[in-house]
Amino acid sequence: MKIEIKIPSPGESITEVELASWAVADGDFVEKDQEIAEIESDKATLPLIAAESGIININIAEGTTAKVGDVACVIDSSATQQAPTKIEEEVVINNVVDDKNKQPQITEKPSTDSNIKATPLAKKIIEKNNLNVEQVVEGLRKLTKTDVDNYLQNRNNIKVTTEQEPTDDQRIKMSSLRKKISERLVSVKNETAMLTTFNEIDMTAVKELRTKFGKRFADTHDTRLGFMSFFTKAASLALNEFPMVKSYIDDGEIVIPSQNHIGIAVQAKKGLMVPVVRNTEQLSVAETEKNIALIADRARSGKITIDELNGGIFTITNGGVFGSMMSTPILNPPQSGILGLHAIIDRPVAINGKVEIRPMMYIALSYDHRLIDGKDSVGFLVKVKQLIENPLLMLMPAGNAHENLLGL
Repeated sequence: MKIEIKIPSPGESITEVELASWAVADGDFVEKDQEIAEIESDKATLPLIAAESGIININIAEGTTAKVGDVACVIDSSATQQAPTKIEEEVVINNVVDDKNKQPQITEKPSTDSNIKATPLAKKIIEKNNLNVEQVVEGLRKLTKTDVDNYLQNRNNIKVTTEQEPTDDQRIKMSSLRKKISERLVSVKNETAMLTTFNEIDMTAVKELRTKFGKRFADTHDTRLGFMSFFTKAASLALNEFPMVKSYIDDGEIVIPSQNHIGIAVQAKKGLMVPVVRNTEQLSVAETEKNIALIADRARSGKITIDELNGGIFTITNGGVFGSMMSTPILNPPQSGILGLHAIIDRPVAINGKVEIRPMMYIALSYDHRLIDGKDSVGFLVKVKQLIENPLLMLMPAGNAHENLLGL
């Protein structure tokens, strides 16, 4: 029976995709539910799965653009995977034995051509001692006046090569996803009035929380306690206080979303992706941490869906994981704000009139000045700073505030 495997739809309004790569070759035997290929749209990468076991016949070549519904391949489910015959097994065994009996062949390294001239006597000494001209030149300590004079007298005889040397430059075809990212980044610079404001945060309080409760948090919630959940929680509260930071323009109107769906930038194999954590205003730190870990893993493994990438109203990106000390993050359209986090570095700071060494982080807010004024942008960043430096401000319930904050 012939089974057609068609190009699936990655999402609404997407009619074409690129068949990025095949994991199998034409004529291979594939197993049911095996991942046989990878397709890319301008938003996400999706796997192509074998519906049945059998011999595969590929219809669409790697790197080819195809329409949704096109037949990517056909699987002959009536074919079975045959075990090697006795003769084939003997051939394999004999080949292994022959390979073991073969003596390694030693090839002499060819001597490199040289434009350096040597006297007959010098050549004789070089040959007698199994040397080459390059080895002798490498052993020279310094040039003498005679050497320079000889060069000046003979330089007219030196052949000058103007041909370009062949290079080992690698050329990689730009994927549909990378092309779309490029187009979006250029449009942001051309179509928005993007500005960036900065502040710095003393990370002492959050680091102490992680040190004190990190192991208990992991045991209770089955996930590690990172920094991103604190910033996502703080940003969500700050967005409620400064709602223009999450606004966007739609058909000449300013839209202020009622819910806080925050995108978390994740570096995946195919490029930067921004999966979304939804309704962050309703989530605890533990719930936020679990959601971030889940979507980040799905993005890196290439299993993220279009729905998980859509609907974000604000983005957080962490260049600090790569060592960035300070940067100006670029907006993720149609959003009007993005928060950039950076490396935590011990620096001397003034605390109550004394100099102390504290773990400090620079943070940056890039925003669209068409919608967001300086008062809102600076106020938002100051609010995030206040909440991170005193995490208990994120929580009001009675009892042990530290434990309530972490859901312990």
